[in-house]
Formats: sequence, C-alpha cells, structure tokens
Amino acid sequence: MRGRTLAAGAASAALLVAGCGGKQETKTISAQTTTTRVEILKDAGDAQPGGGSVDPSAIYQRESPGVVTITSTGLDNPNGSGQNEAGVGSGFVISGNGEIATNAHVVTSGEGASIHKAQQVYVRFKDNNQVSAEIVGFDPFSDVALLKVDPAGLTLRPLPLGSARDVIVGAPVAAIGSPFGKDESLSVGVVSALDRSIDSLTGFATTGAIQTDAAINHGNSGGPLLDMHGDVIGVNSQIESDSGGNDGVGFAVPSNTISRIAAALIDNGSVEHAYLGVAIDDSTSTAGARLAEVRPGTPAARAGLKSGDVITKVAGTSIGSADELRQLVDSKQPGDKVVVTVKRNGATKTVTVTLGSRPSA
Repeated sequence: MRGRTLAAGAASAALLVAGCGGKQETKTISAQTTTTRVEILKDAGDAQPGGGSVDPSAIYQRESPGVVTITSTGLDNPNGSGQNEAGVGSGFVISGNGEIATNAHVVTSGEGASIHKAQQVYVRFKDNNQVSAEIVGFDPFSDVALLKVDPAGLTLRPLPLGSARDVIVGAPVAAIGSPFGKDESLSVGVVSALDRSIDSLTGFATTGAIQTDAAINHGNSGGPLLDMHGDVIGVNSQIESDSGGNDGVGFAVPSNTISRIAAALIDNGSVEHAYLGVAIDDSTSTAGARLAEVRPGTPAARAGLKSGDVITKVAGTSIGSADELRQLVDSKQPGDKVVVTVKRNGATKTVTVTLGSRPSA
C-alpha cells in the first residue's frame, strides 16, 4: 500500500539494529560513562576559508557527535500481547544540560487517547557511550518529544537550532540518523517543498513540514535535518512510499515547531493546542478554507459556523487554503478569541470564536 509511514524502526533482539519486521522482545542494556564536557558548535561555514560553501563531509564531522541513537523498550505489541516490544530511532542534543529532541513516536506506542510512553529509554552517543534517559514530555500533535540524560560523565555536543522560516526550496540539506539501526548514517539532498501537512499520532494534521529527497528510512525518525551551515532546520519524521522504504519523499517537522514545543515541555511537561472543531475540504479550489463539517459542541459550532462556509480571514489574516487555516489556528492558544470572516451563500459575515483545547483524537 502507498502511504506515509513513521520513520522509526523496530529493534532486533539485541536492541542495537533496526529490523524490517516486527518488534522483538526487549533485552537489558548496560550504561557506560566517559569524560564530562560540553562542546559548543560554531557555524560550519568556518570549516572552509572565508566561510564559503560547506561540503557534506564537513557537516558530518562537526554535527554527528551531537546525534544519538535511541532505543525504547516496553512498547505495545501490535498484536495485543503486552508491552514487551522495543523500537529504535534517532535524536539530537539541544543543550548542555542533557536535553535531547526526538520524535514522539520514537518513545511512545499507540495513537490518540491510547498513546503512552515507553517504559525505558536508552540513548547511545557516537562514542558508543550509552545511558538511560528520562522522557520529559511528548506532544503527539507535532510528533515531538524531549528527553533528558544526566550530563555527568558525558561529552555533549548540542546542535544549533536554525530557523525554518529562512528555508527555500532547492536548498541543500543533510540528514543524520540511524536508518535500520545503522548509527550515524549521513544522507544528502535538497528541500523539495515547504509547508506540507503530514499525519500526526492523533488524527490531526501536523502543519508546516519540510519535504526533502534526502534519504530517510525506518530508524531515521527523530534525527536532525541540517542546512549547509550545520543548523538544525527540522526533525526527520515520516516517509511517503510505495515500497515501505525511501522513495525520495521524506518529511521533517520544522525547527521552529521543535523550539516552541520543547520550551513548553520543559515548563509544563505537556503542550496544549488551540482547537476550532471543523473538518476542512482539502479538495476544493475555492480561495479560502471550505468547511466540510462543523462538529457539534465545538468552538466553531458555538460561534455559529456551518458546513459549507468558506473561511477567508482569521484574526485579520487572510486565509487562502485549508493548510493556512490549520497553521493559523495552531499558532493561537486555547482561550484566544478570534474574529473569523466567512462567505456563506454569496454573503460575507464575521463571527467571534473562542478557541478551545484540542482533544487527544
């Protein structure tokens, strides 16, 4: 079947190599420690005289020490036989305090209201130092999770978060991760498209994703997508494939989302998203966002929005498509009051909507 799939892998019996088949029973992993040190990265442009263009090998040499392999144990068996499964993904260090960003689906199992975190998580660094990690929190809507390791005895190499707003189609990018458990693998490509909507773990869309043709496979989930300055512009999350493997269409959650979600997880351990309560017709060519359904009891229903309405403006911002509406609502907070302009039966009207908190599914 053709579709988008999460790019985390299942662990082998030794929990060191991702496999193509089902998840296996877990094994115990011991922790090791090395020297305590935090290394600060400079712009990778400094790697060449005059700060000119940087080849992928320079990016890899500077950034790969900050990329980790993540093994999660105690995950649900897809056949319903208990929590004795393991999975492998990737992640990257974002602070000298031991904070590590990854995908939510790397350290959880289930979807929607039934999602729950792994019983144990282990992080392995490039120097083969392996330690246990705490799940600070995860956001199933953006598929971002934050881990924390004890920095004592570790060499940490935080990777700088860049701005995805500066990214352009055609820009060269590099992905580093553990596809099929092959630690510290590098693939390169370009940004293929911007502002894509991808599936989340809840049935709601994750907006603003970066599309790339850099090879992303199972096990790459949670690893960084880097620009040629060595800045993280996204976290690799999904592939779209006919074969189940890399077909040259991968998706990364943008770095701006990572920064926002990580900050909320540090402060609160969880994230709330604004909720309008509509289903949007993605197939329409009408300028604006046509409502295919207004769900009963939601903020949209209470404000008087109806199926067939075309939303053309929210909070003073023009809406040209379904994705633009999703992104604008997601930029708001639960409880915000927004003025919504709609076209209905040839007439234009405005309503005020008090946004709610997005349900888990």
